[in-house]
Amino acid sequence: MQLHIFLSHNWIIRFLEIGLFAGIIAHVIQGIMLERSNRSKRKIAFDVKPGNATSKWYSRSMGLLGVLILLFLIVHLSQFWYSTKVALYAEGDAEHNMYQQMKEVFQHEWVLLVYLIGVVALGWHLKHGFWSAFQTFGINSPKYNSLIKSVGMVYTIIICLAFISMPLAFYFKWLN
Repeated sequence: MQLHIFLSHNWIIRFLEIGLFAGIIAHVIQGIMLERSNRSKRKIAFDVKPGNATSKWYSRSMGLLGVLILLFLIVHLSQFWYSTKVALYAEGDAEHNMYQQMKEVFQHEWVLLVYLIGVVALGWHLKHGFWSAFQTFGINSPKYNSLIKSVGMVYTIIICLAFISMPLAFYFKWLN
């Protein structure tokens, strides 16, 4: 059996795909609810300007970073996921050459720029989100915070390098 047919008709892949979409939607809804909750608890605006606050800029910009990531996901899914589904269902299991598609898509500078912006936004989002997740679950101790932040930074770097490696490799023709 050919791999693309196996992966396109495998119920486990479909289940994971649906779970991923559900997780993204739940994360967006949770982020919006958290932002609204934070704003409603703050009846009077702070006297301190956000730029002077003790928190990091990316902590205060999670909503903006989330929107950038969402826009990036829309571009990414329209370029790859949607076209793969069209090839699979509209063209009746037609052979879909993902390598050739990636080669064509990633030769454009604007696409590389969109991916770079998306991955940088993801990096800042993960940098704060990794530590924040531990804080949410009550693991907020000076004893562990530096370790959590260090592990989070390593995790963020690995994820970002992995995500940007293909666009860079195709753009600079390392895989041709």
